Amino acid sequence: MPGGICASSRAFFVAIIAWSWFSLGATAAERPLRAPDVAFEPSDMAVVRAMLRLAKVGRGDVVYDLGCGDGRIPIAAVREFGARGVCVDIDPKRTAAAAANAAKAGVADRIEIRNEDLFETEIVGASVVMLFLWPGVNMKLRPRLLLELLPGTRVVSHYHDMEDWTPQETVHLRSNNVERNLYLWVIPPR
Repeated sequence: MPGGICASSRAFFVAIIAWSWFSLGATAAERPLRAPDVAFEPSDMAVVRAMLRLAKVGRGDVVYDLGCGDGRIPIAAVREFGARGVCVDIDPKRTAAAAANAAKAGVADRIEIRNEDLFETEIVGASVVMLFLWPGVNMKLRPRLLLELLPGTRVVSHYHDMEDWTPQETVHLRSNNVERNLYLWVIPPR
């Protein structure tokens, strides 16, 4: 195959890379699934609480945070609103931090931690989905949200909208000297 790598050579290189991970003693928890789509930028706690209030989170809710970072949104959902939480992040360092923070907050028994790709993790159990991603990631995720989430599920995005999907409510607030928008959508009936 001129100018390229044939399938058997590609498989050989993949096997060598996998072998090197294991031979170097890297555990599954230390191996990245792929590069994260978004750099970690923690939301200010005032923004976190505003997101949870916007979604009207309550005791019966299961709050998924796709790209959870240090887990602060699900932790606040559990501690302050009585919900359950699911932290999803592709970066094992982030999920380790989220697990440690949940344990420190005394809510680890009410939060599931998933080191998974947000485009592949199961989301059907969510009643609320929280996002602080980039516009292109929101748009790539949008079809999944509309297809897989049950009608009535609330979706809140910090800072970025979803283009022509009109939010049911938008909240404007100032945090750390930056104007921020929070957007709420509700999955419509099918």
